[in-house]
Amino acid sequence: MTGMKYIAALALACTALAQAPATLTVAGDLPMPLKLTLADLAAMPRQTVKLPNPNGGDYTYEGVALFEVLKRAGAPNGSSLRGAALASYVLAKATDGYQVAFTLGEIDPSFGNTTILIADHRDGAPLSGNQGALRLVVPNDHEGARSVRMLETLEFVRLKK
Repeated sequence: MTGMKYIAALALACTALAQAPATLTVAGDLPMPLKLTLADLAAMPRQTVKLPNPNGGDYTYEGVALFEVLKRAGAPNGSSLRGAALASYVLAKATDGYQVAFTLGEIDPSFGNTTILIADHRDGAPLSGNQGALRLVVPNDHEGARSVRMLETLEFVRLKK
């Protein structure tokens, strides 16, 4: 393929990716795996969290609690989050291959005492660009390494059955 044809094909692929509707896949050892669109997430209970902006002030992120999405998929929560269920985790995956893990105890507000947000808006505007359409926001982490940009998949893994 010549250089110009390659560039044209790459531009077409990037345009198609940019226009593809964002979806969040919730998969793994769950009774009700999900594929959620931005519209599905917008219809769920919404929350906001604030994170410091390095240039001063705060960013306000809006979205759906990770706990709420996992609960809808049938992940153990509340009083069923005991014993073997605590040996489970969620692997958050981004379109660029970045991955981070969260234990169920961190995600359930009755254990972790924080809200991990699947954000689709920042400061009132939809996320875009290098943020992707969805990102995780983990307000109590001292570093932003687990605030996954370009979020596309949540995989639920049971280590002990």
